[in-house]
Amino acid sequence: MGTASTEPSSTAQRGAAAPSWATLPSKVIRPRFDSDDFFGHQPTTRAELPNPEPLIANLTRCVMEILAGARDLEQISRWVTDDVYRNLLKRVVISARARQARGSRVVRPSFTLGSTTLCEPRDGVLEAVVIVRGKARTRAVALRLEGLDGRWRATAVSVL
Repeated sequence: MGTASTEPSSTAQRGAAAPSWATLPSKVIRPRFDSDDFFGHQPTTRAELPNPEPLIANLTRCVMEILAGARDLEQISRWVTDDVYRNLLKRVVISARARQARGSRVVRPSFTLGSTTLCEPRDGVLEAVVIVRGKARTRAVALRLEGLDGRWRATAVSVL
């Protein structure tokens, strides 16, 4: 019995291969699986994204109509993040209450889109400011688009 306990150490000293159970895949320690790496939003480079200018113009037009009450917020839900959707929803509710308090009805706004200024702070991110000229006043709409999952999504929208 004494020789059996010393025999494995002597074979290890002679350079024998490790037992086969030590290299089984179930014994290998792997890093923890992070599902966001596979199932979260995947950033997309600018080269893989379409021209953003039509989206900027349409999104600006839609946001102005949504705030006026002439368009449903659900129509742009695909193109904005959850945070932007929630912020716009708050503004829609405030605008609806103000119209109700004044007793005014919903009127489709009349405006024209002016100049657009684009800035690209890093690859796959685009910031834009669009001038919107209405009958009563001129406003600016600031947008931040990020390439996520192969398409542009608005991660920030501000109507100034």
